[in-house]
Amino acid sequence: MAHGHKSDEKIVYVGDSRVRKKTQEERLKPTDYSAYPGKSEAFIPNFLLKEWMVGVVVLVGILVLVMSDPAPLGYPADPKNTAFIPMPDWYFLFMYQLLKYPYTSGDYVVLGVVGVPGLLFGSLLLAPFLDTGKERRFYRRPIASSLMILSLITCSYLTYVSWAHYQVELKEKNIIPEHIKREEELHAGKTTAGGGAKETKKAAAIVAADDPGAEIYKKATCLACHGAQLKGMPASGVPALLGVGDTHTKDDIMGIIKNGKGNMPSMYKPNIDKGLTDADIDKLANWLAMQKTQ
Repeated sequence: MAHGHKSDEKIVYVGDSRVRKKTQEERLKPTDYSAYPGKSEAFIPNFLLKEWMVGVVVLVGILVLVMSDPAPLGYPADPKNTAFIPMPDWYFLFMYQLLKYPYTSGDYVVLGVVGVPGLLFGSLLLAPFLDTGKERRFYRRPIASSLMILSLITCSYLTYVSWAHYQVELKEKNIIPEHIKREEELHAGKTTAGGGAKETKKAAAIVAADDPGAEIYKKATCLACHGAQLKGMPASGVPALLGVGDTHTKDDIMGIIKNGKGNMPSMYKPNIDKGLTDADIDKLANWLAMQKTQ
């Protein structure tokens, strides 16, 4: 011990004889934390094993969800399908909607693709360095909490608007999403093959192939999309005309030719430009109304 304030005074450290000095082997031996429950524990293997167990449970849960609900696959990609509306996964819907606005698309597409996302994610990365306060209660951190709440509200709003607009587009264009259409076809096929619960529909054929309307059809614009056999292109959203008379009358078909329907624009003027007359179009509509399955 030292007494007084002399700088050259000798300092003597007095140890406690009750504390046993550890040997080299004891100092190298890891401490057993079991004597201090809830305080600390060895990282390897105790803590790491718990993390692995939690990870395995989460992974098994994800695998169960993946196997219970198959991926909603559509038809094979068709670049000619103008009726297809591309949609990203739900967690990118807010960005998809953001790129629809004038100030983030067109001449400002770089701002929408790089600028705005870079600002948002850059701020997220810098948040731990900018907000260095020790307070953990959110109401005591007004700036950080306000930015977080504003971001959540913005992403939620853009996601909702994007999905609502998609539903409106489907309704206006009379489009059934491909994955839903394929699922319906799959269920219909299983029901038909599962014991005759549903009677197999008779394959439709061209009716009155020698009618004058059939010759006019070969000259009309209908041929380009619906094909010579009237089978259309279902994968591209172009319906078949085989059996169209079962659901549409001559007047209905004439109205579709003149006014269009869904993705199909009015075909009256293009047919007139190709040399057809009003009488020819009338015969064409009459022949298409004759296309019935029974």
